[in-house]
Amino acid sequence: MGMGFGGPPPMGFGRHGLGKMKELDEVKVKVSGKMLARIGKYFIPYWKQMILVFLILIATSLLGLVPPVLVQKIIDEALPDKNITLLSILILVSLGSTFIIGLLGVLQSYLNSYISRYIIYDMKNQMYKHLQGMSLRFFSTVKQGEIITRMTSDIDSIQGVFSGTIVNFISNLFIIISTAALLISMNWKLAIAGMIVIPLFIAPTRKVGKVRWKIAMQTQEKIAKQNHIVQETLSISGSILMKIFTKEKEEYNNYKKVNLDSTKLQIKESMAGRWFMMVISIFTSIGPMIIYFFGGYLFIKGEVTVGEIIAFVTLLNRLYGPVNQITNIYVDITRSMALFQRIFDYFDQKQDVTDQPEAKEISSITGNIEFENVCFSYNKSKITLKNISFTAPSGKMIALVGPSGAGKTTITNLIPRLYDYDSGNIKIDGIDIRKFTLNSLRSHIGIVTQDTYLFNGTVKENLLYARSDATDEEIIEACKAAYIHDFIMTLPQGYDTLVGNRGIKLSGGEKQRISIARVILKNPQIIIMDEATSSLDTMSEYYIQKAIKPLLKNRTSIVIAHRLSTIMAADKILVIKDGEIVESGKHEELLQNGGLYKELYDKQFKVKKEPDVEAHVHSKPDMEPVSLKPDMVHDYPKPGMDNVQSENNVKFIK
Repeated sequence: MGMGFGGPPPMGFGRHGLGKMKELDEVKVKVSGKMLARIGKYFIPYWKQMILVFLILIATSLLGLVPPVLVQKIIDEALPDKNITLLSILILVSLGSTFIIGLLGVLQSYLNSYISRYIIYDMKNQMYKHLQGMSLRFFSTVKQGEIITRMTSDIDSIQGVFSGTIVNFISNLFIIISTAALLISMNWKLAIAGMIVIPLFIAPTRKVGKVRWKIAMQTQEKIAKQNHIVQETLSISGSILMKIFTKEKEEYNNYKKVNLDSTKLQIKESMAGRWFMMVISIFTSIGPMIIYFFGGYLFIKGEVTVGEIIAFVTLLNRLYGPVNQITNIYVDITRSMALFQRIFDYFDQKQDVTDQPEAKEISSITGNIEFENVCFSYNKSKITLKNISFTAPSGKMIALVGPSGAGKTTITNLIPRLYDYDSGNIKIDGIDIRKFTLNSLRSHIGIVTQDTYLFNGTVKENLLYARSDATDEEIIEACKAAYIHDFIMTLPQGYDTLVGNRGIKLSGGEKQRISIARVILKNPQIIIMDEATSSLDTMSEYYIQKAIKPLLKNRTSIVIAHRLSTIMAADKILVIKDGEIVESGKHEELLQNGGLYKELYDKQFKVKKEPDVEAHVHSKPDMEPVSLKPDMVHDYPKPGMDNVQSENNVKFIK
């Protein structure tokens, strides 16, 4: 069947995604003005809240200066003068300013949380919408866990940048400016003495930031790899494969190793710069000692008062705290740039299948499909399709046959523009499909594949995915047409029965008929069927064939099949080999030509010496078996008995 639902051939990466493909994580991050401006754009929708935050920050930074100034007044005036009234007023004013600062802090915290959470909300929505627009080319090459990591861990990890880092930076900047100005106005000599150690805070921050950025990149890569392993091995298909090949211990050890690596990196990141913090703490204790020493000298000379010295030490601590935080903020911002780079790398991925500027909504079509010298390749090293030309007239059935990997599925994937072709032209009703909007083009196309995908919801919810406004009567009618209604009614909750992850609670035939009912409900003019019956047992195939009849009636259909018995009545059969049409015609014509089609036919229908399931109906081993057709079947089981073997339930007419 080619590549299932249209995936390109493997890109060379192994079981756990360790491939040769260029990883986005290898791109080196640069803290540039362009990136900062890009980050800043996320604040624009919340500019009113940001202005209010700035006003609160200015108010709290100024109010924070009140208590140290009042301490000076208390020591130098109220206490020496034994003025109890002044002392009471100064204490009440100090308490009042502290209370107001607390109230403003609560409001600021709410605004910070509001802004940051909604920025993350916007960013996740933007990421989801952007990824929705990516073509299958993107999803067939990216590692499974990578998208989840970008959507969750990466974006969630930068919330702190919006909620605290930027606001704290501005807040601390206001505090530093206001405090430094007050210190200088009080006594410039003491101010210089107290601030002389500040440059020592800043010097190591750049190096610490680089270290944390590097570790952060490595950590996120390991987390992405963890998610990749979890998605592959703990999905239904992966879990079954792991159990069948008894790889539980090997997969556990592999996950354990990656988990250990990420844990060590997280510990390493949390410890990065701790020596720097230790040195900073020493510097913050040196400053007050300098003030006490130099201030004491100035006090002896009569240039300052005791209250001024105490106020200076208090204000100096108020200055050192913000300086210390700003250095840490720089380290955090540098680390966060690694996450922003990973996120922006995804945003910068080009959507190669998009609406053209002149694209229009098409409300109805007749379904006439034309391929004109269409060429396509998944990568430049190998051409997948070469000069494909054919016409599928409205209401007719065109069958595609050929060896696996010949390009059959790729041809069908080009019609709804899951990929865009490299050259040539594809038209529907004489109109280039690129002149349709993607939504209107795809609204006229229904696809039934071998690997039917059902969401982990109810039968009804899966059917409504085709048309959310469908009535119960329309749903039942579609299911009856797909020969699945009777079976659904035997389920515990009928249409409200949960089907399990990927429809695991249903058999292959039951899932396939629900899929057909879903397409019938959509009511498209063009139907694509990609190996819809190849993996089913005989009875399931029989019911699917019955369900397909109403689906294909009066519709243009492109049918891919390995079982040639299912497409013998096609209006035209195209034989595909190595990306080219090597034969075309009706069944009888192709048999007479004696080409690849006859070779495929002979392999399927010539009975060898070893008897097979169908051989017992023939008296001679060289005779062709009788094809299973509805008029040759008697006493078939009731709907829902998809897994019952055909030889126990089907009578053959010789």
